[in-house]
Order: sequence, then structure tokens, then C-alpha cells
Amino acid sequence: MATRCGKCGPGYATPLEAMRGPREEIVYVPCIYRNTGIEAPDYLATVDVDPKSPQYCQVIHRLPMPNLKDELHHSGWNTCSSCYGDSTKSRSKLVLPCLISSRIYVVDVGTEPRAPKLHKVIEPKDVHAKCDLGYLHTSHCLASGELMISALGDPKGNGKGGFVLLDGETFEVKGTWEQPGGAAPLGYDFWYQPRHNVMISTEWAAPKVLGEGFNPADVEAGLYGSHLYVWDWQRRETVQTLTLQDGLIPLEIRFLHNPAAAQGFVGCALSSTIQRFFKNEGGTWSAEKVIQVPPKKVKGWMLPEMPGLITDILLSLDDRFLYFSNWLHGDLRQYDISAPQRPRLTGQLFLGGSIVKGGPVQVLEDQELKSQPEPLVVKGKRVAGGPQMIQLSLDGKRLYVTTSLYSAWDKQFYPDLIREGSVMLQIDVDTVKGGLTLNPNFLVDFGKEPLGPALAHELRYPGGDCSSDIWL
Repeated sequence: MATRCGKCGPGYATPLEAMRGPREEIVYVPCIYRNTGIEAPDYLATVDVDPKSPQYCQVIHRLPMPNLKDELHHSGWNTCSSCYGDSTKSRSKLVLPCLISSRIYVVDVGTEPRAPKLHKVIEPKDVHAKCDLGYLHTSHCLASGELMISALGDPKGNGKGGFVLLDGETFEVKGTWEQPGGAAPLGYDFWYQPRHNVMISTEWAAPKVLGEGFNPADVEAGLYGSHLYVWDWQRRETVQTLTLQDGLIPLEIRFLHNPAAAQGFVGCALSSTIQRFFKNEGGTWSAEKVIQVPPKKVKGWMLPEMPGLITDILLSLDDRFLYFSNWLHGDLRQYDISAPQRPRLTGQLFLGGSIVKGGPVQVLEDQELKSQPEPLVVKGKRVAGGPQMIQLSLDGKRLYVTTSLYSAWDKQFYPDLIREGSVMLQIDVDTVKGGLTLNPNFLVDFGKEPLGPALAHELRYPGGDCSSDIWL
């Protein structure tokens, strides 16, 4: 559709049009109290990120959920750029599926963007009864006006990679997106590309396996995922299963933003690889490893080798740069993907992590670094944990980072993160030559929250961003 339509729907006509969108002024961040010892509900924080504002770097509003121990995690929109051609739609509701309780909260951010309020609660029993699914993760809005949410398991915590379909107006549970009995064995994230009639989903592990923490024996037992599932978008069924080489725990998946593109990337956490997936001439799909973060030989840690643990990945809206976080090693990376088969490292920053000097871990052998990185101190606060969730400004010039992965794993790998709380940091990006620089004047300290230190997770801008919006 032409960008000069009389009245357009939500989002932007194209990814490149989105890059010319307004600068972000506020962001929404789910904050978690589950597993912290603080008996308080998780909440949605609204953070002021406008440098001209007197409240810059401050949490300006908190919306507590009505229940305890939900484990808020990711969020998505009632509608996005996939409905750009529909002027009756507006991006006014933020949808928050819960990873542990399986509730779905719908939050009104349209009436007062700086002070969101609860619009609707979908109880777990609805999801369980109509879909036989639970442990909810990624939500994406569809061109049909519906919402689709991925699940990690069935209501009992066994692995089941199905998808919950919600009505985009009433938010009623309509049933599963996939055909009856057609769920994948495991689930986690997904991305669709309608021009190629394809959706690809990833897998972590069954909720009962990962729920209380990470046990290396479960890896040996083959209980963690290493597959991508290729779905026929119109028929709503799997047509191919890709077994990834060096691809343990494929988490976040991103097609290139260009809706004509038939390729993308997935970050494999435990193997610490980035895999490129792509469509073959015959119409089938394949995957190949294009980046390997080597493990470090260590002493004073749970295993003799420490993986980087790639936990989040992003692509800039012009499909030029790939970003990812190594939550355990503690570095954030930028790669030029102008040649997608050969990503080129253009920026790297250490923002905490498990191998900082003076910590309990001693690095014995390192293929990348000559010495262990210094601990990170920003505005007097020593940063606990490592870089985890990332979000890029529309113009690609600012990267925001939070430090919590999932409360049970935070508690296991970074006990100081539970005591100190998460932080949110901001990185300046060189979009010409590549390169990352920490903004020393930006810090949101969730360790100083009114009810005690909180764990901050995914970031969303009110107008959509490069991990929420899909173009048709």
C-alpha cells in the first residue's frame, strides 16, 4: 500500500519507512518478583528515555498485575505493521503472556501511554481448556487482526510447541492456530513471512525441565531442543523439521525485515552459535552455522567450559546489522550482515557477565580475550548479571539492554542479580562503520524500586519496534 494513504493503519508501510519514525520517549518493561523472595506481583514499568525530559532514566509509572508469581516475560501488540493497510486498527493494547502462570494480561496503553492500565485478564483455565497449552512466550499480531501466542508446553508442563489464537478485538481465546494434534514437540519463539507462505518456530525445553533451573544432565539426556520447525503458513501445519548442527537451545528467531527475504537468523543459546536459515531453490529450507562464540575454559564455575549463552538477537530495520547478547560471557556484539552468509564483527562491549576480574570465576583458556574484562560500573552502580534482552531504536542509533533472563536461571547463575536487581543500559551505535559505545549517563536501576530489587526483562516502544513488527 502507498505510504500516502488517506488514513493508514498501525505501524509503517515498510521497514525502511519505520527507520524514519519518531525517536522513542518512553519504553515499557516487564519487571518480575517471582523467585526473588519479595511477595509482590510482577508489574509493567514505564520508563522515560527522553533526554530532554526532567524524568530521563526514571520509572515514571508502575502497573502491578493482580496475581503473584506470574513471571511476566515477553510482550506484543494487539496490532502492528502487518495491519498497516487497515485504518480501523490502532496499536492501543500491549499483550503480556505469562511464562509460568499461563495468564494473558491485556494492557491499555492507548488511553494514557505514560500511565498504562489493565484492560483484560485471560485466565489460565481458558487457555488450558480451549488449547491444552500453557507456559506462554511470544505474541505476534497477524494480518487477520488476530493474535498468536507461542506455548512451551501443555498445562502439566510437558513439552508442546503449539500456538494460542486470540481475537484481536475481544481478546477471547479462539483455540489453537495449528491444526488439531499438530503441535511441535517443543516450543519457544516464532516468526512468519507470508510472501513465502512460511512460519518458523524454535524450541527451548519442556517447562518441567527448565522451570526450576538448569541441570547439565538434562542436556546429556537430550531434553533440550536443537530443531527449527518449518510451518506452511496457510495450511497451519509443519512441513519440515531442521536439525541444527551445533545448535543447542535455539531461542530467538528473526527473519530479515524485508518481507520478500527468504532467510533469517536464530541464536542458539547453549551452543553459542548464530545459524542462518534460508529457502532452497526447490522450496525446502536449510540452516547453516555462520557465527560461533567459542567457550572459555574456566575454574570456579558449574562446568569446566563456559558457553557465551546467546540469549537475545535483533536485526536492524534495514537488515544491515545483527546484534546479540552473550549473557554468561557478558558481551554484546554487532555484526555487519550485508553478506548474510558471512557476518562480520563490527562492535563488541562487555557489560558485566560471569568472567569479570575479581569474581569467583577464573578463566584458564580463552580463544578471544587476553585478559578477563573489568566489572562494569555505571553512575556508581556495579552491574550484576550480564546483557540479556536488547532493543534497538527505529533509526538504529541506540540500543537498550536489560540484564534478567528468567527468574529461576537468574537465581542460579547470578545470585547477586536477585539481591541487586536488574539495570537498563543504553548503547550508542555507529551505523556508518559499525561500533558500540556505552552511554555513561544512562542508567535505570531496578535495584531501587519501591518494593525492592526487581528483574527487568523485554523492552517495547509504544509505536512498535524491530522485534514486534512484521511486514507483509
